[in-house]
Order: sequence, then C-alpha cells, then structure tokens
Amino acid sequence: MPPTVESLEAPIIDATGPAVADEARRGLTSRPKLLAPWLFYDEAGSRLFEQITTLPEYYLTRTERAIFTAYADEIFRTIDADLTLVELGAGTASKTGILLRALARRQPAVLYQPIDISPSALDEARTQLERDLPGVAVRPCIANYITDAIHIERPPHSKILALYIGSNIGNFAPTESRAILHRLRSQLEAGDGLLLGADLAPGLVSNGSGKSVATLLAAYNDAAGVTAAFNHNLLIRLNRELGGNFQLERFAHRALWNPIHSRIEMHLASLAKQSVQIPANSAGTDLTVHFAPGETIHTENSYKFTPTALADLLTGARFTPTRTFTDPQSLFAVTLAEAT
Repeated sequence: MPPTVESLEAPIIDATGPAVADEARRGLTSRPKLLAPWLFYDEAGSRLFEQITTLPEYYLTRTERAIFTAYADEIFRTIDADLTLVELGAGTASKTGILLRALARRQPAVLYQPIDISPSALDEARTQLERDLPGVAVRPCIANYITDAIHIERPPHSKILALYIGSNIGNFAPTESRAILHRLRSQLEAGDGLLLGADLAPGLVSNGSGKSVATLLAAYNDAAGVTAAFNHNLLIRLNRELGGNFQLERFAHRALWNPIHSRIEMHLASLAKQSVQIPANSAGTDLTVHFAPGETIHTENSYKFTPTALADLLTGARFTPTRTFTDPQSLFAVTLAEAT
C-alpha cells in the first residue's frame, strides 16, 4: 500500500545507499509522490541547513536563542534539584550552550547527554562545550532517538531535564510526535522535566503582534534561495548516489501554508511533462518516474502549534506544562513541563 503524505516523517536509521534506493522507490512510486526529509541531510544538505538558520527570514533559530538568553536563569530557578540535561536531536548543540552556561552558574558540576545520529555533530558539540564550559561533562549518545533504545545516565539525587528544542517536534506528523513524547516519558521518572521548543501558528495574537502567514512563508522561501538549494540538493543526492538523471532546472522549490493541517509544506514541482530514470544497479530494477506539468514531490512538513495544541500534546504523553516562555511577537514558544 503506498504511503500517505503523513508518512513523510517515517524515520530511517540507515542513510546509506540501499536505504536511499529503497526510499526513492517507495516515495517516487507513491501517489502523491513524496520523499522522507532525512534525505536532505547529506554533508552538503547539512551545511545548507546551517546557512538557513542564519538567514534574516528564518526567525526560528534566533527567536528561540533570544528566549533562552532572556529566561535561562528563570527556567532553572523553577526546578529545586540538581539537574542532568539530556537532549534529543542535539546536533552541534549551538543553542544549548546558553542553557548549560546558566545551569553551570547554579550547580558546580553539570552532566549533559546529547543524543543524535551524527557522530561528527556530537564530536563538535563535545569539543566546543567542554572547552568553553569546564564544569560541564559531555557524554554523547549516537542513536536515532525515534527508534533506538537510549540510555539516560542519572547521577545520584539528580533529576533529568530533557531538551527537545529547535521545533524539531514540528517535523513529525501528529501521531509520530505523540509517539516520540510517549517514548521519552517512558525513560523518565515522575518529577523529571521536559523543555520543548515549538514554532507557533500564525494569527494567534489579535493586537497585531502575532506572526503573519507572510512571515511564515518567507522563512521557507528566502530571497537568497538557500532553502531552494536545500530542497534541490535532495535531487542532487539521488543523482549522485543512485545514478538518477533529475535535471534541477526542471523542478522548482515550492513552500506553502496548509491551514487545515497547520503546517508548512515543502515541494519540488515539475515545470514540464518529463520522465526521470534511476538505473537498476541502485534500485533493484530500472525505475522510470513520470511527471505531469505541475506535479510535485512532497519533501517536508513543518507543523506549527497553538498553545492549546501544545498543551494537549504534552498532557497526552503524561507531561504537565508548568510555564511557557515566548518572545514579544509570539513567534515561538519554549514550554517547561513536568513528568507526571
């Protein structure tokens, strides 16, 4: 049975050639056509995404960073215990240093356990943080937190504060995001905490300070074309690794707001009637993919949340929200919750 659009977020641990070939066959023979977003993150795609986070249109990273800078000390004052931090999908932990610096002011020794599938990103995080913050011990875990069992080290008399930031939760369909939080909750004890960063839906504030749909769309369709290059790099990867013959100039980057599902969708739209071949040596048998003019490959979703949706998501996974921190324009929210 062909996967639905919701299965864009289906996790795959192995990102080597066979997995890429399997995903190409699965997604490009589906109706509608789709590809899982993990395909974005080869070496070139990872570099492009780091560029995206610094773009003037991409408010998410700088807004969450500003919230951490403004409220980090207050976040930790609300928790009356020594803390160990565990971060899902940590990457290079560039923003996490703000939180670790604040926690190190509060307690002399801090254990930080970043979890990610990228060994190079975790190495960079460890080197940078242990150099800049001598009181912080970094113990990385290489794992896919969605599917792999993860080990959380708990020092005596310590509580765990899990970090799931960067609006990573928004890259998953509602069923999968609930499953992620349920899986995390099963690793925690009552009284542990979760700090969840999430991008807010547009139009939440009636006084004009809320996010507009135009602001949201610009974040995924920047003037410099970096997001378009990021999207097109997926086709470059299929050409390089599978021997495909996608012609990049015949596909256009599209970002659109889907108000029914409260998500940004990214697509690659075919500009003409065309066919693309992927040879047998990479996908088992020859694969020919036909495109009608305007037909798209759906490459990513980014869900946006109302405060009610966030509260429902957390309480459904046995977390009780205790405090929400946001920016003056209500662009982004960081919610502190307790495991119950």
